Amino acid sequence: MFVGIYAVIDRGLTQRPVELLEPLLEAGVRVVQYRAKSGVERSVVRTMHERTRAHGAVLIVNDDFDAALEADGWHAGQEDLAGLDPRVLRERLGPRAFGVSCGLPHEAAAAEDFGADYIGVGPFAATSTKDDAGPAIGEGGVRAVVSVTRLPVVAIGGIDASNLGEVARSGASMAAIASAFSRAADPAAFAAECVRRWAALTA
Repeated sequence: MFVGIYAVIDRGLTQRPVELLEPLLEAGVRVVQYRAKSGVERSVVRTMHERTRAHGAVLIVNDDFDAALEADGWHAGQEDLAGLDPRVLRERLGPRAFGVSCGLPHEAAAAEDFGADYIGVGPFAATSTKDDAGPAIGEGGVRAVVSVTRLPVVAIGGIDASNLGEVARSGASMAAIASAFSRAADPAAFAAECVRRWAALTA
């Protein structure tokens, strides 16, 4: 499941998340994360989930655990797990996917122990999408995490068509793209280009 292009649709970057979703799915994107730091709208999650299901894709919800129960999975940052037992969360998610952002090897090891399905690592390059993203870690930083885990690794942050080659060389299973999709004049064509390029780079 966790291979290819991982699209992040951020409500802070687009006011029409469902409209952006459709061309990405038609272009072949099969993993989508919905992120809305100002609050996840359940009606939007339900509509997006209907569309991803129709295309054989999966929808991951960022941060809001209860909203994730209406989708195919939950993505958590380290701050989301603070003070909680991730094994209990894993049990509550059932068959849904559990993704965790990890910046350090010991965080990756812990995620593997409590049953995460994949790890998000970044920022790969400089990004303005997340205020607290920290400095770019690049190809070497992602490779360091890939080397200590058996889980699929999703590289995220500042990724677009121009640096997909570097992401592929890092050993990441997926390249997460957020703001580049929102900025694209033709999201369908841009997404198709990214899907094709990633497939060629990882063949």
